[in-house]
Amino acid sequence: MLIIISLIAALVIFVYLMLRYYPALGASQSKERRQKLSLSRQYASKKFINPVPTKMETTTSEKLKMLVQFVKGNPKARPGKPVVIEPLSEVYFGKEPQPKLTWFGHSAALLQLEGHTLLLDPMFGSVPSPFPLFGGKRYSDKLPFEIEQLPMIDAVLISHDHYDHLDYGSIVKLKDKVKRFIVPLGVAPHLVKWGVDPAIIDEHDWWDEFSYGGLQLACTPARHFSGRSLTDRDATLWCSWVIQGRATKIFFSGDSGYGPHFKEIGDKYGPFDLTLMECGQYDERWAAIHMMPEETVQAHLDVRGKVMIPIHWGAFTLAMHDWTDPVERAMKAAKERNARISTPKIGETVFIQAAAYPSSAWWR
Repeated sequence: MLIIISLIAALVIFVYLMLRYYPALGASQSKERRQKLSLSRQYASKKFINPVPTKMETTTSEKLKMLVQFVKGNPKARPGKPVVIEPLSEVYFGKEPQPKLTWFGHSAALLQLEGHTLLLDPMFGSVPSPFPLFGGKRYSDKLPFEIEQLPMIDAVLISHDHYDHLDYGSIVKLKDKVKRFIVPLGVAPHLVKWGVDPAIIDEHDWWDEFSYGGLQLACTPARHFSGRSLTDRDATLWCSWVIQGRATKIFFSGDSGYGPHFKEIGDKYGPFDLTLMECGQYDERWAAIHMMPEETVQAHLDVRGKVMIPIHWGAFTLAMHDWTDPVERAMKAAKERNARISTPKIGETVFIQAAAYPSSAWWR
């Protein structure tokens, strides 16, 4: 009995120390921080909430069924060989005034707009997990670049604090070449714990509008959740972003289930020259927090987008569908609804407002 008690005590101490000190898990909110966050209209019952009912819990039988499915696996959930990527082209670093964007797989993208360089959800790690030995590895053997090759980054925009969007290792490597981190409410303590100067972090609530370097930005709603450990579910806010220059407007969806917020964003800020819309890692059982591909296309139409690039696919397997299903279903739905869709290769530069956009089926 004494041995059992000792083992339990040791396990409790280990978990406590892990939650408190393991850097990849991020930081918890102090009492003072929680009091400040509670002023948000999105905060209730000591956590952030979605304004529309968002069911994320499953029954015991459903959980067992999902466990069996994950253990069994889907042979088509990952590509049969490493995904071919395009090295980040020298054209990206040119002086052309035309806005341009490069997608790096999943939700990470590099945007140049009117002389400003912005990074969106820069998850550049090999595994979307706090523990490198666990979790599905990236489809490609490498990234289209080395972080040292990237120019100085004017701003990093984060949509929420999940591991596949906010990566500890990536932030540590990037932080000394970033002028500003722009994040939703509650995310700043993670960055501070990882060595980012608090003075260069801006936190925002939904519908906040602000200027940065001549660009107009807005923190807009999403239908999702947050958390990095056992004890911080919904302790931070999740969001989408509107990025507007003098003549170009971009919408970045972050992660989201389908909902009325897309039309609200479209009515307030649309039309958009380009939308980056979540499309992947979905399942009917958690459709409230991750759109199905057909909903992705509808959301693009709701925000009044002109051209859509599907994101949140092409890098990791976090669901049980075939790895190419997201883009194939989105293309089919876009054709049926007369929506314009672009499918750049990972690392391929897209010139925004160009006469033609990349549209090859490079994954086939």
